[in-house]
Amino acid sequence: MSSLRPVSGTTEELLDLLRDWEAAPDPQPLVIATSGSTGAPKRVVLSREAVRASARATHARLGGPGRWVLGLPPTYVAGVQVLYRSLLAGTEPVVHEGDWTETVDRVQGRGYASLVPTQLLRLLRDDGGRPALEALARLDAVLVGGGPLDPRVRAEAEGHGVRLVQTYGMSETCGGCVYDGRPLDGVEVRIADDGEVQLRGPVLFTAYDGEPERTGRAMTDGWFRTDDLGELDSAGLLRVTGRADDVLISGGVKVPARAVATMVAADAAVLEVEVVGVPDEEWGELVTAVVEARDPISLAGVRDLVEPRTWAPRRLVVVQALPRLANGKPDRQAIHELAAREVAAGG
Repeated sequence: MSSLRPVSGTTEELLDLLRDWEAAPDPQPLVIATSGSTGAPKRVVLSREAVRASARATHARLGGPGRWVLGLPPTYVAGVQVLYRSLLAGTEPVVHEGDWTETVDRVQGRGYASLVPTQLLRLLRDDGGRPALEALARLDAVLVGGGPLDPRVRAEAEGHGVRLVQTYGMSETCGGCVYDGRPLDGVEVRIADDGEVQLRGPVLFTAYDGEPERTGRAMTDGWFRTDDLGELDSAGLLRVTGRADDVLISGGVKVPARAVATMVAADAAVLEVEVVGVPDEEWGELVTAVVEARDPISLAGVRDLVEPRTWAPRRLVVVQALPRLANGKPDRQAIHELAAREVAAGG
């Protein structure tokens, strides 16, 4: 059954619902059910004013409305935004169904797409991915968000002519609200004393549906607490360094999981990697690399990639494919559980 509370249904059904929602004089907010990739799922309440502000700011940043390619599930915030931006632009979204060349051929004039990093990485690592990259290079911009984008992956894609825009945001901000480190018009970014990234502006959510206490914990004087860690460089651009709950304590040493994953990903045998902490009597948290590899890889080889040595993983779990959510993001909770099982079994 299709609905906007929470968002559910097919692309065609949701387009119809969003048309009515946009035309209504005073519509109820829509509700996005989050993936729960880093914790308990939430139902994020978004007003039309917030979604509209986000869509308009996106078009303003990218150079104007265009035709959008839908290559993501339509029920998550990134997919909803592709549909809604299309409505504002007066165009129909182009649904990607397997062949990027055919998909982009259907885009006339200014065109955009929205991907998650995994999709881009797969195209780069696929021996037959070159035609897809050449097709994406014909678009005016390809937004990549929903997780960290390895700078080397970005450079490789841009080497094929793809015009990438790295976005940062979440369901609570109507999707990406910081593009290549610079906030969209109307959005403010600050770094709290503990390093947490906090956001304010017209794109923020209204509440977590039915969870006033959770809403109160997430909002402070109009600022949304993201639970992400970051810093602003000398030009005022945001660089996200990890999540507060991704800092592992192993043997009394603070280990930034994202930084370790970035170093491990330097190995050409590694397709993707997540670094997690497994509870351990001796270490507190056992730093564990869960790797999707294209070639054989060893723990010793992984450890040699990491500096300082005190951050190096003490366990390696190699999998055929990382557990994923429906929106393509790594399922962090499932990865933690998988790592714990493998370590307990002596893996």
